[in-house]
Amino acid sequence: MIRLLLIILIALLLGVGLAIGLQYDLGYIRISLGNILIETNFWVGLALLILLVGALVTGISLLRRMRQGSGVVAGWLARGHERRARRRTTQGLLALAEGNWPRARKLLVSSAEHADTPLINYLAAAQASFETGDHDAVDDLLRRAFESTPGSDMAVGITQAQLQLAGNRQEQALATLLRLRKQAPHHPFVLKLLKNAYVKLEDWRELSRLLPEIRKRNLIDPEEQGSLERLVWQKLLQRAADDCRRQVETGSPSLEPLTRLWDELPGFLRRDEHTIREYARLLAELGDEEQSETLIRKVLRNHWSDELVNLYGRIKGPKPEEQLLVAEQWLKDRPNNAELLLALGRLSLRNELWGKAREYFETSLKMRRSRETMAELSRLNAHMGEGENSVRLLMQGLVKDSGLPDLPMPKA
Repeated sequence: MIRLLLIILIALLLGVGLAIGLQYDLGYIRISLGNILIETNFWVGLALLILLVGALVTGISLLRRMRQGSGVVAGWLARGHERRARRRTTQGLLALAEGNWPRARKLLVSSAEHADTPLINYLAAAQASFETGDHDAVDDLLRRAFESTPGSDMAVGITQAQLQLAGNRQEQALATLLRLRKQAPHHPFVLKLLKNAYVKLEDWRELSRLLPEIRKRNLIDPEEQGSLERLVWQKLLQRAADDCRRQVETGSPSLEPLTRLWDELPGFLRRDEHTIREYARLLAELGDEEQSETLIRKVLRNHWSDELVNLYGRIKGPKPEEQLLVAEQWLKDRPNNAELLLALGRLSLRNELWGKAREYFETSLKMRRSRETMAELSRLNAHMGEGENSVRLLMQGLVKDSGLPDLPMPKA
């Protein structure tokens, strides 16, 4: 109420002052612009000046509002683009999941520019292009993915390596992974992909160098790790044996490549029965049956293995009679071991003890019917003039292995 009274009082005072001022002649205003002359009294000029200033202020205010309005429109348009990009990105990802590769790529690429995460759009589009077999488009989309997001080198590189491995482009994948490993030497997923690349390339030597790092970081299942390490070193042993054979062909026979590699094996593999068997088998094949027999005998003294016993029966040691006696000592602790009985039968043949050999083979068959034992007994019977028994054994084994049904047969 007081504020309203003050406003009215000020208005009245201004009105009175203006009325008094109009009674006095304060002169006139004269403006000359070239040939144009404008004359007016002071009060009219003052009114015009006030109107001009008011017009300028109003104009400036309108310009500001228009500028702010254009920003609002631009923001509204930008938000519209973002909404459409999110919608098309979702549709593209759904098409990718459904296996509609062309539609997925089209939607993902077209919405990438206004998407919140263009990296995802381009990587998913690269996956869709890979599924269509367009490898050139894959490379282009991965490049655009890298350019769209700073610091995305690792993500793009891993995706590229995965697609290269899936597309059987092993050499390119290996080059990509080696580059990534330089950037992040201990990156878990890079190490796992590098392992896959080496397996596909059968680069057993490089894989043998990588596996300790994988084991240290527990990157794969322990059972898979053990199987893979066993495979890698067995492959390397076979390659070393091939080197030994080539040296024999060139006239300079040597087992040094094989024995040197055996010394390089991790300790736990040198105690692994499968790896020991492979090494002993290769030694025997290359002519060093004495070292092979000694190694197996030493291992079996502390650790029993049916696989090694089978190989022991196949090897010709320097002293066949001693080899037989050693195996017969093992029989005292394992009288019902079918594999040991088979080995004893073979060692008896090595010592030309035909009757004892047949007895061992027959006892082994009673413990376990084995095609291998049956074949040995059949071969022995044939050479001992018992062809009928030999044929009967072979027929029994053939019928059993073929899974023939029990049917009536004509009597002889």
